[in-house]
Amino acid sequence: MIAEETSQDNSGHNARSAQSQKSVLKLTHCKVRPASLANNGALYPQVRGGVDGAICRITSQGRGAVTFDLRRTVDECNAAGAADRSFGEHINPRFAKVLGLIGFDRHYVRALGPHLWDSAGNKFLDMIGGYGVCNVGRNHPVVRRAIEDALALELPNWVAFEAPPLAGALAGELKRRVGRGLDRVFFTNSGTEGIEAAIKFAKCATGRAGLVSCHRGFHGLTTGALALNGCPSFRSGFEPLIAGTRQVPFADLAELECQLRSGDVAAFVVEPIQGKGVHIPPAGWLKAAERLCRKFGTLLIVDEVQTGVGRTGAFLGIDHEADVEPDILVLSKGLSGGMIPVGAVMTRVGVWDRVFSSLDRSIIHSSTFQMGTLAMAAGLAALSVIDDEKLSARAAAMGDLLRIGIEDMRPRYPSIGAVRQRGLMLAIEFIRPTGLLERAAWDLIHAADKNLFTQATVIPLMSDHRILTQVAGHDMDVLKLTPPLCIDVGDVRWFLDGFAATMNKLHQTAGPVRQLVAGLGRNALFGSKAQ
Repeated sequence: MIAEETSQDNSGHNARSAQSQKSVLKLTHCKVRPASLANNGALYPQVRGGVDGAICRITSQGRGAVTFDLRRTVDECNAAGAADRSFGEHINPRFAKVLGLIGFDRHYVRALGPHLWDSAGNKFLDMIGGYGVCNVGRNHPVVRRAIEDALALELPNWVAFEAPPLAGALAGELKRRVGRGLDRVFFTNSGTEGIEAAIKFAKCATGRAGLVSCHRGFHGLTTGALALNGCPSFRSGFEPLIAGTRQVPFADLAELECQLRSGDVAAFVVEPIQGKGVHIPPAGWLKAAERLCRKFGTLLIVDEVQTGVGRTGAFLGIDHEADVEPDILVLSKGLSGGMIPVGAVMTRVGVWDRVFSSLDRSIIHSSTFQMGTLAMAAGLAALSVIDDEKLSARAAAMGDLLRIGIEDMRPRYPSIGAVRQRGLMLAIEFIRPTGLLERAAWDLIHAADKNLFTQATVIPLMSDHRILTQVAGHDMDVLKLTPPLCIDVGDVRWFLDGFAATMNKLHQTAGPVRQLVAGLGRNALFGSKAQ
């Protein structure tokens, strides 16, 4: 039954994509300029017919030719490794080298749903999904159409002193889905920006300076969010950060109470499921943590940046817990529709009114690019797709199939340990096997670096099976999956077959492990401060 339903959904997605492409062609071939351009020819360039049926060429009257051809620019970037050279020269040479070392230096030229295609025409299965951004899949026709419509309507953008109607519409849709008395919405451009706003709101609303987060927690990499980060490797080199910030073990109520008892804690910031390693708390823990926060006058901030918008099989990660009611909730990633960055901070009126407490403080916290027209349009479209295509339910069903398939492999591959899964947020933890040969390979690679065993899985999944996966975090023997929620049974089988073949190769011989250690090693992949 699931197979039939997912197959139908996938064909429908392709049909909508084809219709969307027709709409694009219709718009770009139109030779009649909008009235605003026609009436202001001296100010704006004239739009002529499309180039190659998709890209408009713009020329300026009376001021010499001004041309821009995006298709040509893309072709130049993809030609003969130009993209790698340009990225390495102008942006991040170390990351460019890492991509080459692990075989991820591909030239992707097209994307649709959970799939990517490179310049050679090879098809890839994306089980990373942009770190959980592409919940509705890439280039979803409904999201594309919403953005195209917003452009065609020539809607105003970033007027600053205005009340954008699409922002009000998106806030209303979020409130309808989230509830819990979170009746004020502040829009951001990312999850880490949302966490920064939440920190400010909590401090202002409580008059306190302290913050508590969890070991292994991840909330972003800007300064305030980094102070909450539970991974020392991310904080290294940037400390000291925010004074009064401390961490407790995840799901440890006794230690949390000990920290809150001091009375100086503005907020406890927590993910309902930890992204680094996909750690799921025991049932009832989040509600108990909320009660402790109420007891000691601390605000509860729930970070749903990755878990929200259908990822866990429900709209929110906290929907799996009964009656959890945060004071502030942060969303992002999946809200973007995989197209335009956007985030949302939802708060109680009482918190909001303490921050925006008077007319002269009505914009005491703001952002230049918040509430952008295209971002609001993408957010509205993404929510519609989540509902119409029942992607939360699909995430639950496909996630269960993945987990069951991986767990069935345990008797054959003793390095497979715990499989943690909720919806399409899944972690495969590797453990030291018992067999002599397998144990020798495990010890060899861990002597070089604890991160490398999982890389020995990630690399052949990519090179041999064209599947994108990721290591869950530093010093973790964990493979993490956060694919688009639109994957179907065929995609699940694609991954399970590739994973089984990779495990079989790793368990039969230590050769792949030795090759990885020789090719990467600590100095090659992770480097030293001197390099």
